[in-house]
Amino acid sequence: MMHRAARNPLLWIVLVLLSMVIIGPLVAMALTSLKTTAESQTSPPTLWPEVFTWRAYEVLFAAADNPILQWFANSMISAAAHAVLVVTVASMAGYAFARMEFPGKNVLFGVVLSTMFVPGFIFLMPNFITLDTIGWLDTLLAVIVPGAAGAFGVFFMRQFFLRLPKEFEESARIDGAGPLRTFWSIVLPNTRPAMVTLLVISFLANWNDFIWPIFVLFSDANLTLPVGLSKLQGAYTIDYPVVMAGAVIASLPVLLLYVFVQRYVIDGVAASGVKG
Repeated sequence: MMHRAARNPLLWIVLVLLSMVIIGPLVAMALTSLKTTAESQTSPPTLWPEVFTWRAYEVLFAAADNPILQWFANSMISAAAHAVLVVTVASMAGYAFARMEFPGKNVLFGVVLSTMFVPGFIFLMPNFITLDTIGWLDTLLAVIVPGAAGAFGVFFMRQFFLRLPKEFEESARIDGAGPLRTFWSIVLPNTRPAMVTLLVISFLANWNDFIWPIFVLFSDANLTLPVGLSKLQGAYTIDYPVVMAGAVIASLPVLLLYVFVQRYVIDGVAASGVKG
């Protein structure tokens, strides 16, 4: 059936059109970053630069009031730490809901799932007050820790644990392994696609987040990259090549991450949706 689908010309036309829709803005963004400021504002706009120039990147990295490398480092640290924290919490909680028996398990899991339907804006002020109380405002901890115990991660990992054969764990118990050893040495290695998928999703969510960081980070040196790039827009004029150069730099880690782990992401999404 897959071979018949691959020979369908209509399918290929649809895939090419979808690829152009997705890749087109990225190409336009990269080409605009290589234009002069005057050419970027011409009407009608041009796609291919008449004169290629690296001026936008030189301006971006030379501006003393825009520490873009510091913002980049802040985003990398924040997104990586947040993703690892999410996977750690979701793996343990998801395993408990999938395999362990305790009073009120189904009710508690329903409560966890119900939080997915609550708009995130409702938690802005309570979380802000909490971080202010413990002194985490204007620190990277404020964008790393909140949201690490999200319902989506728990649900996602639970779905994957449910499809694992119970014979793995039973064999480990017969060999004398305790619950922690079984979880660490037997269960986790077999859930690598789901863990990598959740790691990528959590990394991207934190990397692209704009509202929460702008809410809790105040100092220029502590800003994450999306918030810092918003400062590149002037009050009355916009240097589009410089803004696009910043967007290109912000996109590179995301593209590289997906290229290297796309196989795990596809396997993880496919496997986690098999059994409810």
